[in-house]
Amino acid sequence: MSDIKRGFAPFVPSGAQVLILGSFPSVKSRSSEFYYGNPQNRFWRVLSEFFNEDTPISTGDKREFLTRHKIALWDMVSECEIEGSSDSSIKNYKVADVANLLQNHKFGLIILNGGKARELFERYCHEADVPAVGLPSTSPANARFSKDEWFRALSRAFGRA
Repeated sequence: MSDIKRGFAPFVPSGAQVLILGSFPSVKSRSSEFYYGNPQNRFWRVLSEFFNEDTPISTGDKREFLTRHKIALWDMVSECEIEGSSDSSIKNYKVADVANLLQNHKFGLIILNGGKARELFERYCHEADVPAVGLPSTSPANARFSKDEWFRALSRAFGRA
């Protein structure tokens, strides 16, 4: 039996307009103690390219980047048993209280990073009154990643043509 792993608290800067929900932090993210800590994950590179900025490296730089662009981060799973970083191995999980977060913050769009985040959001947050879009995971394990899909969603979220 695996040990229970715990995710992170939500990162919600003041005035956040977009909430990006993942599934559960990877081993490297848990080690770095912040979201998308695996340097091979495309997450920070995609956001940086979209905003035409350098990719933040330190946790402090990542927090500043998110705050500047009014982006909140959290995961659908708050704790679980997991082997390595594989979403398919998540079991005995607790779902994060996303409904409470949505009641206390007014997001214009929710971006679901990957299939597991989308599946859990649709199962547990189907009554959410915020538009949500499921996107291909930025994980290095996802061969079907599409930067174009991410750019279209980000353009929609931030009012760009």
